[in-house]
Amino acid sequence: MTQPAIALQSCKLFSASVAVWILMVAMNPALAETKLAASIPPADLIQPADLAASLQSSSVSRPLILQVGFRTMYDQSHIPGSDYAGPGNTPAGLQVLSDRVAALPKETAIVIYCGCCPWSHCPNIAVAYDALHELGFTNVKVLYIADNFGADWVDKGYPATKDKGLRTGTSH
Repeated sequence: MTQPAIALQSCKLFSASVAVWILMVAMNPALAETKLAASIPPADLIQPADLAASLQSSSVSRPLILQVGFRTMYDQSHIPGSDYAGPGNTPAGLQVLSDRVAALPKETAIVIYCGCCPWSHCPNIAVAYDALHELGFTNVKVLYIADNFGADWVDKGYPATKDKGLRTGTSH
């Protein structure tokens, strides 16, 4: 794929994300008061370059990677081997997340990510992070995606796929 085509795809992905968010807030104004991603402690954030490097390293054990955003985003592109377990801003999405991790040891390394929109506006990530901690998980990291998954992961050449992975949960 050419650079202009990749940039156009990334722009379309971001525009679609913003449109979905605006529609969701219009339909449910309570979402506008969603807990902010900035509430996540900096020590629990992982940068895209660091996660990509660890995924390519054979000396580092691979964490469970969960996408806690909207299914349309997961279907468009996601980290290979990640499971869809969202959206983190709905009770149904949080139930899917809870069900996905229910049988895991509490010290399991988990990385969650969304990438639906700019970090400061993400309705999913902080809620999912808090839910995992409330369930007793002690080794949870959050992939810091400043703008969106397309710009901060795909466009940087980090591994991405459209395979179906483990598709659980709601159809959002």
